[in-house]
Amino acid sequence: MTNWKDIDQKAKQWIIEAGEKIRHSFDSSLSIQYKSNPNDLVTNMDKEIEQFFISRIQETYPEHRILGEEGYGDEVSSMDGVLWIIDPIDGTMNFVHQQRNFAISIGIYGDGVGYIGLIYDVVHNELYHAFKGEGAFMNDIPLPKLDKVEIEKAILGINPVWVTENPRIDYQLIVPIVKKVRGTRSYGSAALECAYVAAGRLDGYMTMRLAPWDFAAGLVLIEEVGGSISTMTGEKLDILTKTSFFVGEKHLHKHIIEEYLNK
Repeated sequence: MTNWKDIDQKAKQWIIEAGEKIRHSFDSSLSIQYKSNPNDLVTNMDKEIEQFFISRIQETYPEHRILGEEGYGDEVSSMDGVLWIIDPIDGTMNFVHQQRNFAISIGIYGDGVGYIGLIYDVVHNELYHAFKGEGAFMNDIPLPKLDKVEIEKAILGINPVWVTENPRIDYQLIVPIVKKVRGTRSYGSAALECAYVAAGRLDGYMTMRLAPWDFAAGLVLIEEVGGSISTMTGEKLDILTKTSFFVGEKHLHKHIIEEYLNK
C-alpha cells in the first residue's frame, strides 16, 4: 500500500533542498541553451535540479516513475502507478533575466489521481502545497476556499501574446474577456500563476499552450480550494498531453467558458 504521507514528507524535504541549490547558484555563471527556439531556454540548473530529484526518487522509491521537463526521467504513456511530474525551474526565462518569478513544481499522482502538489517560490521562500482531501497551504497558512467573483471584479492571468494574432486561437475571442475583467497579469511561470489562483491572488489563469509539468502540481492545489479546471473549451484535461488550460474560481470559470469561449 502506498504511504502517501511519507512521500509528501520526502518531497517537501527535497524541494527545499533543491531551492537551496538554486539560491546558491545566483553567484555562479549559468550555461544557457535554446530548446525549440531562442525564447525557450534551458540552463545547467534546470538539468541539475531535475537530476537531483530523479536520484532521490530512484534511491527511495525505485518503483515510482518520473516525468520531467528536461527528459531525464521515464518514457511515460500512462498514469498507472505512482508518477512524479516535475518541472525543475518553471519560468526559466525569469530565472535567467530576473532571478525571481520562477518556481519548482512537483505533482505526484497515483493511478491518475493527484495526491500531492508542491510549488516552491524559491526566492520568496513560499511553498504552496496540497495533499488530497486535506486542503491547500502557503507554508503554514491554510488557503481558504475560493470566493465567488464576478468577471468585472476579476484579476486574470494571461500572456499578452494571446490577445494578438497567433496560430492557436482566434484572439478576438479573448479581447472581450480582457476588456471586461478588472485587470490582467502575466508572471511568466504557469506554476506560480496556478499557485496564485489557489491563494486568491489571481481569480483565473488561461493559456493556449501548457505541458503536464507546468500544471500537474497546480491542479492538486486548485482542486483543494474548490476551483475549476479545464481546457479553454471546457473539456477535461488529459494530464499527459500538452493542452490549452483554464483554471479559476468556479463561477468565473463557468461564466467565461459559456459567455465568451464556447461561441
